[in-house]
Amino acid sequence: MKRIILFIFAFSIFLSCKKIYQPREINSIFVKEFKMDSISIRAIQIIDKDNVAYASENGQIGFFGKEEKPIYMPKYQNSITPNFRSIAFNGNNYFALSIGNPALLYKVSEKKVNLVYSENNEKVFYDSMHFFDDNLHGIAVGDPTEDCASIIVTNNGGEFWNKLSCKNLPKFEENEAFFAASNTNIKTIGSTVWIASGGKKARILRSEDYGHSWQIFTTPIIQGNGSQGIYSIDFSDKKNGIIIGGDYSKPLENKANKAITKDGGKTWTLIADNQNPNYKSCVQYVPNTNGKEIFAVGKTGISYSNDAGFSWKEVSNDSYYAIQFVDRNTAWLSGNNKIGKLILK
Repeated sequence: MKRIILFIFAFSIFLSCKKIYQPREINSIFVKEFKMDSISIRAIQIIDKDNVAYASENGQIGFFGKEEKPIYMPKYQNSITPNFRSIAFNGNNYFALSIGNPALLYKVSEKKVNLVYSENNEKVFYDSMHFFDDNLHGIAVGDPTEDCASIIVTNNGGEFWNKLSCKNLPKFEENEAFFAASNTNIKTIGSTVWIASGGKKARILRSEDYGHSWQIFTTPIIQGNGSQGIYSIDFSDKKNGIIIGGDYSKPLENKANKAITKDGGKTWTLIADNQNPNYKSCVQYVPNTNGKEIFAVGKTGISYSNDAGFSWKEVSNDSYYAIQFVDRNTAWLSGNNKIGKLILK
């Protein structure tokens, strides 16, 4: 009995002494900008705090930072220049996926660039691509060419990609699609993936088995028109997540453009209207902040929350498409003719 009492006493002291994370109070930030000529970058892949990879709308697959690496500009038949909006890394190789017809997916190794998937269809338009934690399974999503989302998957590290049949996917409404705004309308944790749609409907597709089976959930995000819906999704863990977007054609409005979930994406609760942020193209949790700190970026500026998304502050009016964190204090950003580096203290 004495041992049990001593154990309980020691454990209670441990809990009382355990440090509780206190979110930072950030009112303004400084982003070091690196100008780049005639290049729009919507997709980045962090390497480390000193280096970042990117894929651009003018067909570049490049590396920026201290580490010197070549810039690849793959061509296709008839000298087609791919318009890249997606980039992913599987621990060994980089992958860049183009929008438009034909869809072109390239694998970039240390010495060469190989085309590993292509698709010809007048409706084809791929928006985002990611690998799962195991680096073997990967997934990319695009607008419907039939009555479901276009989803391609790999289970061998990107060597071969296959398109899922509509028989195994939820049906889409006419004019429901996706946005190729920041390569962040897909989020993966473990074997689970969430994908966010927009347009006629703003919904969440979820698979917990690498894309073999699917569920679809409604959200209260603004929807109905082609420029409305969810532009970005992120999760701090398998239960807690956030979606953001709005109306690209009315970027200063903030009505029904952000919501949170506490049950893995089944149900979503709107964050109060008429407060920042307004339209944003990318939202990301800050690592190792217990899901409290979040950044959202877009052409309307950069916003920050330190209470899990319930309240926000505009911390910069700089325009960016995407943000991706290396760690709690360092992030890379991409935009029109620029890459940015954010360092928090």
